[in-house]
Amino acid sequence: METRAAIPRHSMPDEVQHTYSKFSDWKFKLFRVRSMERAPLPSEPPPPTPSLSTVPSKSQGDVGHPGQPGHAGSVMRLCLGGKSKENVQAASEHMDLKLQEIDAHMDCLKSLCRLCGKSLRKAKGPEHEVQGALEEASRLPLRRMGCKAQAWPEVILKVFKVDVAADMETVHPQAFCHRCWMAAMRGGGFCSFGLTRVPEWQPHTSTCALCFPKRISGAYQRKGRKRAKTLRRAQILAKRTKWETQGSSGGSNKTTLRPLVEQQQAVGSRNSRLKPGAQRALWVKNITHCQKDHLSATLLSENLPVDFLHAITCQVCDHLLSDPVQSPCRHLFCRGCILKYSRALGAQCPACSLPCDATELKSPAKPFVAILHALALQCPREGCGELVRMDSFRAHCLGHLQQRRESMLEANRGDPLRRSSSQGDEDLDGYLPVNKGGRPRQHLLSLTRRAQKHRLKELKNQVRAFADKEEGGDTKSVCLTLFMLALRAGNEHKQADELEAMMQGRGYGLHPAVCLAIRVNTFLSCSQYHKMYRTVKATSGRQIFQPLHTLRAAEKELLPGFHAFEWQPALKAVSSSWDVGILDGLSGWTSSVEEVPADTIARRFRYDVALASALKDLEEDILEGLREQSLDDSLVTGFSVTIKESCDGMGDVSEKHGSGPVVPEKAVRFSFTIMSVSAHVEGEEDSVSIFQEMKPNSELSCKPLCLMFVDESDHETLTAILGPVVAERNAMKESRLILSIAGLPRSFRFHFRGSGYDEKMVREMEGLEASGSTYICTLCDSTRADASKNMVLHSITRSHQENLERYELWRTNPYSESADELRDRVKGVSAKPFMETQPTLDALHCDIGNATEFYKIFQDEIGEMHARTDVPKREERRQWRAALDKQLRKKMKLKPVMRMNGNYARRLMTTEAVEAVCELVPSEARRQALRELVALYLQMKPVWRSTWPARECPDQLCRYSFNSQRFAELLSSTFKYRYDGKITNYLHKTLAHVPEIVERDGSIGAWASEGNESGNKLFRRFRKMNARQSKSFELEDVLKHHWLYTSKYLQKFMEAHKNSAKAMQATINPEEMATVDDSDMLIETQDF
Repeated sequence: METRAAIPRHSMPDEVQHTYSKFSDWKFKLFRVRSMERAPLPSEPPPPTPSLSTVPSKSQGDVGHPGQPGHAGSVMRLCLGGKSKENVQAASEHMDLKLQEIDAHMDCLKSLCRLCGKSLRKAKGPEHEVQGALEEASRLPLRRMGCKAQAWPEVILKVFKVDVAADMETVHPQAFCHRCWMAAMRGGGFCSFGLTRVPEWQPHTSTCALCFPKRISGAYQRKGRKRAKTLRRAQILAKRTKWETQGSSGGSNKTTLRPLVEQQQAVGSRNSRLKPGAQRALWVKNITHCQKDHLSATLLSENLPVDFLHAITCQVCDHLLSDPVQSPCRHLFCRGCILKYSRALGAQCPACSLPCDATELKSPAKPFVAILHALALQCPREGCGELVRMDSFRAHCLGHLQQRRESMLEANRGDPLRRSSSQGDEDLDGYLPVNKGGRPRQHLLSLTRRAQKHRLKELKNQVRAFADKEEGGDTKSVCLTLFMLALRAGNEHKQADELEAMMQGRGYGLHPAVCLAIRVNTFLSCSQYHKMYRTVKATSGRQIFQPLHTLRAAEKELLPGFHAFEWQPALKAVSSSWDVGILDGLSGWTSSVEEVPADTIARRFRYDVALASALKDLEEDILEGLREQSLDDSLVTGFSVTIKESCDGMGDVSEKHGSGPVVPEKAVRFSFTIMSVSAHVEGEEDSVSIFQEMKPNSELSCKPLCLMFVDESDHETLTAILGPVVAERNAMKESRLILSIAGLPRSFRFHFRGSGYDEKMVREMEGLEASGSTYICTLCDSTRADASKNMVLHSITRSHQENLERYELWRTNPYSESADELRDRVKGVSAKPFMETQPTLDALHCDIGNATEFYKIFQDEIGEMHARTDVPKREERRQWRAALDKQLRKKMKLKPVMRMNGNYARRLMTTEAVEAVCELVPSEARRQALRELVALYLQMKPVWRSTWPARECPDQLCRYSFNSQRFAELLSSTFKYRYDGKITNYLHKTLAHVPEIVERDGSIGAWASEGNESGNKLFRRFRKMNARQSKSFELEDVLKHHWLYTSKYLQKFMEAHKNSAKAMQATINPEEMATVDDSDMLIETQDF
């Protein structure tokens, strides 16, 4: 049975020639296309139809002889309607059309400007080499203007923003015109004042816009525009399709168009014709440029056989083999020549046209290399003529060169004007082979790993020393950068772009952390991400996204329980193990009070393990803060970390999926935020702040610690679940954490502040009565009546320790008092406080509560309650509310809500909303009072809402006491009908306690619970993302992904890859991007 290698490559179409196509083998054998056969010339009789078994094989003597018509290496791929080269060319004029097209393409490039793409003949003035050094006439003027460049590539990069260092002669022109030179000189070598558009040069193809320009359509001719002149050396593509005889009906053998070969020969040499072999050698030399690097076969002293010469010479450049390599088809080439040839003409063997990739090249057999090195070469120096072995030829030539230089120095010593260089002797370097002689040197990739280490030992030490000195020991990045630069130097920009994208974690082969960040931030479940991964891989042919098992490995480094740490002294009643993941929230609770199993599900991290992981997540920020403060590691004795704790109920989180035990569908989340990190410096009393959370109320900075399905009003269950958290917290207050940061053990002490609680949660944790109690404030002991009489002059008196003491009084009643007397003594404490909270104001709920109160004031003013003495009926209040809702909907586009929320409160408390309400108030005096009341409130609001009031609103902060006093006067006088003997708890805290809290903490808004509140929607989204049959596993997934969502490490990756969606789209739809690139290319090259 015939193999694929037995079929000549020139007889195969493109789809059959694919190296890795199994389908192409039997497809070619089953469907023999007649257009693939050699068509007879007009003067020859038609040959008989051959069968598949009579196809000439590779061993029939036609391979490797370019002069024969059937040579596979000299046949261009089938084009021009399926006809082979013999259809348009006689046997005596056989040449390689592809090499000729490349040579013609390079001739076209020589007449064009590299920068503007126009003809060099049209620009009046001299031409300039793109890769050349600056001439004296250019360098001196640029030097006066401050440009210190020495070569044109540097100037072109700055002026035209084009890097020409990696230009190829087969793709880019090597000169630029005088117009572009003038543009560079006008810009002083730094910028361009012209509108020069640099075209995007493309490699030569069968539809090359340079060699085969398109016809100008008739629309231009109808409009009177001139037809663009085509280049003299270019051939029109449409005419190439007429390379046929005129047909049998005419009976004439005259062709309609001379072949492209004859025209290019006439252009290249007008008065003489070159033989095909000489012409092909000339084309190859224009590509390889190895005349000065490789040894010529004329240096051989003996008259060797032709076959032997053919074996020891390169099949590309016809020089003696230099650094020989062998292709899979067993042809020999110089390494540099075959690489340049492959870049210009494709990865195929020049001798037989079989596929020949650069990675498949290998060193020839050792006996052949020994024979090659033993060849006797005659020295080309006059008067020498010594026969020297090829492996010693380099040393021999260097000896001549050294003697010549010494003689010149002696002859010209003391007379610098007589110094001149001999060009003939300098060219001796061109006769130096690459190999140094001795044992044949194998290629690095063919060695064993041990041999590779031995050969690269010195280079590895140098790279490691450089990485330790310059890059902080990152040897991997240095090696990858060297590899990328080597690829770019070899014009392999596609692979270099992929490597650079992989190093930066974007584009092709995204970093696992980027894929994990994309999955978490887009809330993709495992099946959804895996479907996207398979779709992108099948569409683009590349593994852009990482598989799920890679993401799970990246998760482990970011979740608590990965980093080792130690506590000194050891924590009381807490295990010393650090590799602890997600725990059952009920693990420390054996049974409930009624001796029945707990009817709830809870999952949490251990508090100390979570804090260690959060600090490792902030490692880069901590080190950056130390560098900004110029603090040496030896001077820092420890760090202090301030933690804000938050706990809030999430309301109804019921879903329509899942099964398992019956659990309450209300959930509670306990979370924490690292607010600041300060360093203690030796010899200084005050600590130095090195990290400050800039967005303390964002859901991205609020890390979840515990999730539980429980009602926040269930004081008993909530106490039992959060009991271990409180125990761990109290133990960490008395100890310090030893954690490795930047390779050094660091000491951390923690300060906890439970300020992220709303009014309801504070009363639960501190054991206070509900919000409807007589004791309305959680900060002081005032009753509702006392607060309404004196609205401003109150101070913070409550504390966690005092509440514990009052609970003991409530529990024991040591003075045998009545219930009312005992209640008045304990000031509203009715349960045991189980968690310490910071006495502060919840800014978010204060804003909502005050907006709710103003909403009721607006209704009362519409109904003129100040003029009435009776109690309004329910129907009247409904009418007032309906009128207010209608007016707000009409003027402010505010839809009525059943319950006040933050967005509605922010839009309601504005000047525009007050003006809309005043249109419904009948009395002008009442309208003025209402405007003044709202204006005072808007002046006070930024003080408790801003994160840093001293920096963001210093004027309002200074006037707060005056504004609050005036606000209280209006409430007690103008609006006395509503605030006679009563006041809401949030209005009381706003007027009485804000200045004291700001003076103590510096801020109220930064310590609010907004970050925990905004995490409620994340819980619902993550629950939908991780829908599981068991709610226990579902809660674990929600806790894990919520922690990853708040990771600073992943946030930095997402910030650095905001435009990765565009790169991903370009990879998923390469056809669309290819269409865009083609159109851009046509726009750029429209000048020619």
